[in-house]
Amino acid sequence: MFFTKIKRTFRAGVTNFWRNGFVSLSSLVVMFITLFMICSLIFMSAILKFSLAEIKDKVDINVYFTTKASEADILSLKKSTEALLEVEKVDYLSSENVLTNFKERWKDNGLVLEALDELGENPFGAQMNIKAKDPSQYEGISNFFGLKGTDCKSFESKFPVIEKVNYCQNKVIIDNLVKVTNAVNTVGFWIALILLIISIVITFNTIRLAIFISKEEISVMRLVGASGRYVKGPFVVSGILYGIVSATLVLAVFFGLTYWLGSLSKDFFVSLDLFAFYLKNFGQIFLIIFGSGIALGAVSSYLAVRRYLKI
Repeated sequence: MFFTKIKRTFRAGVTNFWRNGFVSLSSLVVMFITLFMICSLIFMSAILKFSLAEIKDKVDINVYFTTKASEADILSLKKSTEALLEVEKVDYLSSENVLTNFKERWKDNGLVLEALDELGENPFGAQMNIKAKDPSQYEGISNFFGLKGTDCKSFESKFPVIEKVNYCQNKVIIDNLVKVTNAVNTVGFWIALILLIISIVITFNTIRLAIFISKEEISVMRLVGASGRYVKGPFVVSGILYGIVSATLVLAVFFGLTYWLGSLSKDFFVSLDLFAFYLKNFGQIFLIIFGSGIALGAVSSYLAVRRYLKI
């Protein structure tokens, strides 16, 4: 008996879906736009995260050692630095590496190279390039080496082997990056929330129209003793079908769209291929879009029947 009711409810929902052609088409269009916006937010979020990650990757602080610092002391300090919770990665450049990089950078300038040769010795000390897990943590890392306060006016290192830390030179860039990151996260959250609310309201009212057209039919069903569940069931099934069909169309459209934009996005964002991102994260995108479509259709239909037909 239970499975018979489910079968009848499902059959009635499918019938409503195909019978109300224009209304179903309108609901599908609205649901498609809603899910398209949600999927667009996923890709926008990915692009923003990638862009911020690229910027973060180019920001670091450098520790410059004196030319008299021994490699053993430097490597010992490097090990201590890597143990800091804020530090993500430490790259060490010996004085010879620094000299080689300098010569490579100025290889087309004979005067600079001649002046370097006249010195007769390596004027550069070793360096450490430090990347933090978060841009806001660079100040704490610099304090570990001896930066006092936040005004960058004094540097008193507790390590004699350190000549300079360039946090002060990068402070403006780091501070701006922290502000941009926080702003993007805040604005992104509110945009997603507002679009979600708008989408729910639009979907709700569109499905309400479909239910309103069948108001007389529902009244007859209630008069002959149909239960509230039996009346609401077909509309919920129709709403779920709207979500499934719309989600399928959205995924198909984004497959073609990202395939077309794949090479262009890779050139524009250096290494971000939207099509590769789509394929790599298809499982998650599929669950989000289909889950959102089914949830929007089912919940909107349920609330519309309950609210406007007093069932």
